[in-house]
Amino acid sequence: MTTPQNARVPVRLDAQLHTATERLARAGVPSPAVDAELLAAHVLDLSRGELAAAALRSHELSVTDLERFDELVARRAAREPLQHLTGVAPFRHLELRVGPGVFVPRPETETVAQLAIDALRAAAASEPIAVDLGTGSGAIALALATEVPHARVFAAENSVDAFVWAKENVAVVGAANATVAFVDLAEAFPELDGTVSVLVSNPPYVPDEAIPRDPEVRLWDPPAALYGGPDGLDVVRVLSRVGQRLLHPGGTLVIEHGEWQGAAIRDLLAADGWRAAATHPDLTQRDRATTALRA
Repeated sequence: MTTPQNARVPVRLDAQLHTATERLARAGVPSPAVDAELLAAHVLDLSRGELAAAALRSHELSVTDLERFDELVARRAAREPLQHLTGVAPFRHLELRVGPGVFVPRPETETVAQLAIDALRAAAASEPIAVDLGTGSGAIALALATEVPHARVFAAENSVDAFVWAKENVAVVGAANATVAFVDLAEAFPELDGTVSVLVSNPPYVPDEAIPRDPEVRLWDPPAALYGGPDGLDVVRVLSRVGQRLLHPGGTLVIEHGEWQGAAIRDLLAADGWRAAATHPDLTQRDRATTALRA
């Protein structure tokens, strides 16, 4: 029996996942199989568990789904961030909307959020106040607002693109105790001076000459969210001053930074009069955040 010329040869999901994984691996994508699965799950509107079951059943892709999957795999092979292609980034228990113009939240920042959450939960006030400066997508602020629901959380962002993403995420998450403002972090929230229990920030901390190795970071993350001056600490110096203004005595400052910057930040904070400066590792045991208490 011959196949009619206009008959379509079935395209199985499992075969396409294998082909996509090989293509992404050749392009140097760090987790090619996972990325292929997440892109396919996005196209088919399935969970990864449902995708695995569909692959085992030898599910066949429609022409439309195949074309869309191929397009996304090509863009990922060109090192466009996975989160830009799916439109979402996981952060702790949240699923945040992200895309061009906003810094994609990283797993290591979840450790930074935990330090801020622990300090906020320990605050003596019945309705403690937290501030997230340079909130980007709103990741840290929304983690605080949803995991410490009796707190009030204020977030500041001065990039128009990032501010739009943060506003959208606040609306989607529905955190009524979170407020995001379009303002430069140096002048943020003067009405809160001396009342804040926790100030947290993931500032730009890459030294200007230290170009990131990963194309996803180098080509897609906003430069204003990456580079922090010759030593990477320009914004940290501002945060130290702003923290003295916003935090009440005994309030906690939490700053994310590169693994090599802990000692310099501790010295900087000590010189500015902060107490008990300490550096903390992330889940990979790399130094990731420094905390200090306002005198």
